Amino acid sequence: MKWRKSSFSGGADDQHCAQLGRLAPEVGIGVRDSKNPGGGHLTLTSTEFAALLTRIKRAPAP
Repeated sequence: MKWRKSSFSGGADDQHCAQLGRLAPEVGIGVRDSKNPGGGHLTLTSTEFAALLTRIKRAPAP
């Protein structure tokens, strides 16, 4: 699987780093911390991932 770093990753000392990877089609999307790639990943279905993106986009800016 190929992991992609989010274009929004960054912050001081690159402290906010997320990577996404497409798992098998029936499994969904993997989300992991790029600073700790061996630490496992969160598995989301396509529907769950779409809902997460919607929530992120609606959240107030910090």
